[in-house]
Amino acid sequence: MTNLKTYTAAAAILAGSVLSASACEVTLRSSDTHPDGYPTVTAVQYMGEELAKATGDKLCIEVFHSAQLGEEKDTIEQTQFGVIDLNRVSLGPFNNIIEETKVPSLPYIFRSVEHMHTVMDGPIGAEILAAFEAHDLVGLAFYDGGSRSFYNKEKPITQMSDLAGLKFRVMQSDLFVDMVSAVGANATPMPYGEVYSSIQTGVIDGAENNWPSFESSGHYEVAGYYTLDQHLIVPEVLVMSKASYDKLSADEQMAVRAAAKASVPVMRELWAEREKVSEEKVRAAGVEIITDIDKTPFIEAMVPVYEKYVTTDKLKDLVTRIQATE
Repeated sequence: MTNLKTYTAAAAILAGSVLSASACEVTLRSSDTHPDGYPTVTAVQYMGEELAKATGDKLCIEVFHSAQLGEEKDTIEQTQFGVIDLNRVSLGPFNNIIEETKVPSLPYIFRSVEHMHTVMDGPIGAEILAAFEAHDLVGLAFYDGGSRSFYNKEKPITQMSDLAGLKFRVMQSDLFVDMVSAVGANATPMPYGEVYSSIQTGVIDGAENNWPSFESSGHYEVAGYYTLDQHLIVPEVLVMSKASYDKLSADEQMAVRAAAKASVPVMRELWAEREKVSEEKVRAAGVEIITDIDKTPFIEAMVPVYEKYVTTDKLKDLVTRIQATE
């Protein structure tokens, strides 16, 4: 459980925001771990502008970016308790809370970013968002988190056998550890902030992430090979505290949902631009980008991972329907 100091610190920050947002009758407080100017932060700020227009400035949103209110695990709990009103989080931290979120977090569940959009914008996505309500949260929208691919400092990876014996950092997640082990590499869970020096000093050979993270972290400076295998295309999710949502009128609830939906194409456009800038910077630095790769062996290697994590009929049905979506 989140400790009292975390709540006290968050409460102090939130209390200090009241005067700055006094033009609105109700200011919804939103958390994000990313910095100001990041696509997810800007998208929620846009949502706030749309919400203010729709409600005649009755409802506004103030985004607390840069993990001001805590890391994702802590902010999820605070949102469930109503300390935070809105929260933008990756689906990963929800995997142990809401079983339906495991499926979009599986390796190679999506064939492309476009496939992910089709699935998450349709009835399957709506079903997964609805699952949040049983956990004191209201699922509002899915944002992009990019596609994650392997990068390393040793050699170009053009086939699965090239991964054998290489040490890759992964997020501190059992699913990620099993995914990397399944393709023959050695998974090393570690905090994100330690990756650069660990590659540089040889503690690990590489890691896996999306274009903007590979570039903004500086990892491209120490890992000269980037293989676009796109093993993970995990969406981000925007949720609202059910306690906060239930305080609103039916019209206000509709306005919140509409504003959240309107922010999705804005976020995606910003994300696509950010990816392009990052890719150009990485290519200009001389990193070798490997695009000619057969994903089939990688996908086949994930069978035991699916067997371990897709254990209920509900999850198996979700997987089947996602794979059948064109």
